[in-house]
Amino acid sequence: MQISLLVASSDEHFRETIRDSLVNTTNVRIIAEYPDVSSNLYIRILQDLERNPSAALVIDLATDPEDSLKSLEKLKQAAPDIYVIASNYHADGETVIASLRAGANDFLLQPVKRTEFRDAIARLERTPRRASSGASQLGKIYSFLGAKGGVGTTTLAVNFASLLGQRKQATVLVDLDFTANDCAMQLGSAPQHTLYEVGENIARMDQALFEGLVTRDPLGFYVVGPPDQLEHRINLTESMFREFASFLVEKYESVVIDAGRWLSDEIVLAALQSSSTIFLVTTQKFPAIRNAQRYIAALMRLGFSQDQLRIVVNEYQKKPDANLATLQQIQQTLNQPVFYGIPASSAAIAAVNRGRPFVADHAAGDLDRALRGFVEKAIGAKTPVAQPA
Repeated sequence: MQISLLVASSDEHFRETIRDSLVNTTNVRIIAEYPDVSSNLYIRILQDLERNPSAALVIDLATDPEDSLKSLEKLKQAAPDIYVIASNYHADGETVIASLRAGANDFLLQPVKRTEFRDAIARLERTPRRASSGASQLGKIYSFLGAKGGVGTTTLAVNFASLLGQRKQATVLVDLDFTANDCAMQLGSAPQHTLYEVGENIARMDQALFEGLVTRDPLGFYVVGPPDQLEHRINLTESMFREFASFLVEKYESVVIDAGRWLSDEIVLAALQSSSTIFLVTTQKFPAIRNAQRYIAALMRLGFSQDQLRIVVNEYQKKPDANLATLQQIQQTLNQPVFYGIPASSAAIAAVNRGRPFVADHAAGDLDRALRGFVEKAIGAKTPVAQPA
């Protein structure tokens, strides 16, 4: 039987030890690694369980035992059937019992020895277990990351959230492009409150308070972004945003994030790590494709999987001129299939200038139909859709 493993540890040496222990082992493969064992780790694990429902977890509790145990408890509450091997430098009764109470099925003492790890895998193989249902009750986070400025990242995020609102999904649009801050402008909105107030109230956040701080669009979804003043830096830290993301997926069906294009921002990185799907937006222009190639490489180095990443080509032309790459060239360069192509249209610019999403009035023709097909495919709707690319 093939065994799929998820490995969670902030210690690269621990992760490397697990990888080395599996050398020449044909029936076990690591399908995901999580270099940050934080309070919302369970969100990422649940996302991967949807794709790999029989996967087991190896979790390192040594760096921050208290937070790691809390994260393990949350995970087991949401996915009680997942098999967990916990590990720590201490194997006294109190430490082992705490890990078992949190939901661990097995325990390994660090430093992990190859023979002991393989014994643990053998126990995993012998243990009767049910695959996780993969049907998480958590909401989904869809992040839009621009490979370059001007590729239409915000426009796609805004219209994606708008369509989810039209579908009556409980949806929140979060603008994390702290410099541009264009989501409110494209929605014709003038928010009274921003992410600054979210940061001030994160410790006591509940749904009523949150919805009092954010703006509700006429299409039914909520939107929140940074302050309009460029010099007014928000007071959210990376850990605070992770807590915010956990709150959002527990209360709302869909969260759409305009992640801008700055991978170096710690809050943007935390948002991407919490995402079910990351849409990397590019165009057929060669500089944008080159940047997309660099972004993919960076995301892989940061521990993201290709399952999370979707390439979206905006302003797509089926028969490009010599200054634009073809679909085949893009896929060969990025070594990844294009998930969807959104056609070029003057309707997008007109909608931005008008300050309303182009999907709000169905007047954008092919662009409107393409965006609706994109959303159907992205959320896994059963209705067959034509792929414009």
